[in-house]
Amino acid sequence: QMQVTESGGGLVQPGGSLRLSCVTSGFSFRNFDVKWYRQAPGKQREPVATISTAGLTTYVDSVKGRFTISRDNTKDTVYLQMNSLTAEDTAVYYCYARRRFGSQEFWGQGTPVTISL
Repeated sequence: QMQVTESGGGLVQPGGSLRLSCVTSGFSFRNFDVKWYRQAPGKQREPVATISTAGLTTYVDSVKGRFTISRDNTKDTVYLQMNSLTAEDTAVYYCYARRRFGSQEFWGQGTPVTISL
């Protein structure tokens, strides 16, 4: 079965760090652009960070300088390193992969991140 699965979420205090992982099953990430999205309670899902097949990255302004997206194609894994976390980062984080040339796409089931004392 072809799917992506996130992991690494949890509860962390303000100022702390987490690293999220998104791993594929049944296909290779190599030809897919990958985005991390998040959805906070009562809010719309928003894109947080993107990494292209070539390794080019973009970030939403609110996480620039704090979050880093990276990929390891040998492990078919995309990471989101999150530092200096605040309560505003509390959300369910989703991995989304879309084939660079084509329409194939996958959503993960999400991993919850809670920032609280």
